[in-house]
Amino acid sequence: MPVVAVIDIGSNSIKVLVARRRPDGGIVSLKGRTIDARISAGISKAEPQLTEDGMAQGLAAIQELLADAAPFHPVQTIMVATSAVRDALNGDEFRQRLLAATGHAIRILTGDEEANFIGRGLTCDPALATFDDFYVFDLGGGSMECLSFKNRTIVEGLSLRLGCVRLTERFVADSAAPFPAAAYDAIATHTRDELSRSRFRFDLPHRKAVFAGGSMTAVRLIRGAHDGHSLAFTSPVVAVSELRDLLKKIAPLTLAERRQFPGLPAGRADVFPAALVTMLTVAEVGGFRSFHHSLYNLRWGLADEALS
Repeated sequence: MPVVAVIDIGSNSIKVLVARRRPDGGIVSLKGRTIDARISAGISKAEPQLTEDGMAQGLAAIQELLADAAPFHPVQTIMVATSAVRDALNGDEFRQRLLAATGHAIRILTGDEEANFIGRGLTCDPALATFDDFYVFDLGGGSMECLSFKNRTIVEGLSLRLGCVRLTERFVADSAAPFPAAAYDAIATHTRDELSRSRFRFDLPHRKAVFAGGSMTAVRLIRGAHDGHSLAFTSPVVAVSELRDLLKKIAPLTLAERRQFPGLPAGRADVFPAALVTMLTVAEVGGFRSFHHSLYNLRWGLADEALS
């Protein structure tokens, strides 16, 4: 069966999924990999621009991921960019550099397109087969996508500028120091205000929510390191109380200490406290006691479309 490769150029990390369709219609992953490239430094500025280092790191990561996909001989390679490139004043320059270096064009997704592909990807997750009415939140470096499903169909989807890189740059004066209470309050207030302004409706009859993105993956990696399990053998259900307890452990640590915290990816250590506050605030506003974590998001949605 035909194989496709999808490269997602995110604000904090760049990822590849090589996939094909199973005989039963589902999507199977042949290869997946994530590289923390952080192309989004400066994303919170009034006039955001990709830095020279950020573009170089991004290009190097993409070339590595293209090499990973090459042995599978994909019939199509789809390359998309989200918040960092979408918002940067010099995003077109990065696109041109990448086209010249690799021969591949980048499709820059709008916030609505990003949200809808994330939703489509989640419907590929066998673990969510029994989910009918539920919410989805996908937290990235530059944005957070919010979706509402009824009868497994998206009825609302939007993208908010609540990414953990963006919020850390804006509200954390010194990310190398312990995470201060003032930053917690500022990020929580800003997140509540943005959700309120967006008029996202928390009106489903059941408080069932899925949370995707690298920060929730990090929560499970930390749990797995504590329990001696790999990610695959950790429960996808994450209680809000677990997030709250984890923030209590993480907040007093310096960045150097967070980078040594068992299970926490070092490249995510500086933005992880802001991510936890954002997740806790979403839980508070939505009235959620737990989240179901899924690894099936944007790349899966794009692969599903390409293989249709």
